Amino acid sequence: MADFRRETERLVLRDWRDGDWEAQWRVTNTPTVMRWLGGVLDDEGIAKQIARVETCQANNGFCFWVVERKDDGGHLSGEMLGMCGLKRADAPGSSVTGTMEIGWRMREEAWGHGYAKEAAMAAMELGFTRFGADQIVALTVQGNEPSWGLMLRLGMTRRQDLDYEDTRYSAELNPTIVYAIAKDEWEQQAQ
Repeated sequence: MADFRRETERLVLRDWRDGDWEAQWRVTNTPTVMRWLGGVLDDEGIAKQIARVETCQANNGFCFWVVERKDDGGHLSGEMLGMCGLKRADAPGSSVTGTMEIGWRMREEAWGHGYAKEAAMAAMELGFTRFGADQIVALTVQGNEPSWGLMLRLGMTRRQDLDYEDTRYSAELNPTIVYAIAKDEWEQQAQ
């Protein structure tokens, strides 16, 4: 699974390699990072997440990729920042099941430096140009303002008509709120 690699100005998005998962969980499975994602995962939860990403990759040819800072002397140079990528929406009760979904999870030290936006812009471009999406959605909860703020900065529109209850989570993490962007909207913004 080490074929995909996409570079941006400061980042590398790539497939997973041996040892990546351990590093990923070490930097992102923290109370602060996981606050809006259901909380810190135990070993069983981690195993399920890994299986979901690997199954998504096998079924679709894409999923969430490793995000690394290029070794360029900048903030967190050469470090794993987290993950970002695309999947087919599949949450219980989802109103957008099967639609291409963009998502990201970055380590706390990477927040506020534009890394998530840079990675998400690259993933969105791939979704529309390489993987044939007509529309891309992003999911979050109302309390996660940094996440939906990024969705707005990516040119996505709030789609309250598509919000839904995810039975896996408590009231604090419901409803799931949906943002979306159509390919023609993205093309206009990209000009």
